[in-house]
Amino acid sequence: VQLVESGGGLVQPGGSLRLLCEASGFPFSKADMKWVRQAPGKGVEFVSRINGRGSTRDYAGFVKGRFTISRDNVKKVVYLQLSNLTTEDTAIYYCAYDDTRGQGTQVTVLA
Repeated sequence: VQLVESGGGLVQPGGSLRLLCEASGFPFSKADMKWVRQAPGKGVEFVSRINGRGSTRDYAGFVKGRFTISRDNVKKVVYLQLSNLTTEDTAIYYCAYDDTRGQGTQVTVLA
């Protein structure tokens, strides 16, 4: 299993980013995929989940309509569109399959 995240960066409050997770080594189109994040000094928290077909999506309460998860089963990529970002969203964002996470991508929302 290999998961490679990208797309993080520095943004102003209210800004947007699109995160990508390229997956390989497992039956991607059948896999539920998650995004989780870890803010400085805090534990890992769930952000969003999408099922293999892309027909079911779940979000953490703090998302409040600001993030959108999607996937492309041909490209084996999961996306997380982040919008209306706040400083509270500063964290390392990871995609995950079962208990495996990638190396993460840093999102920093400037104060």
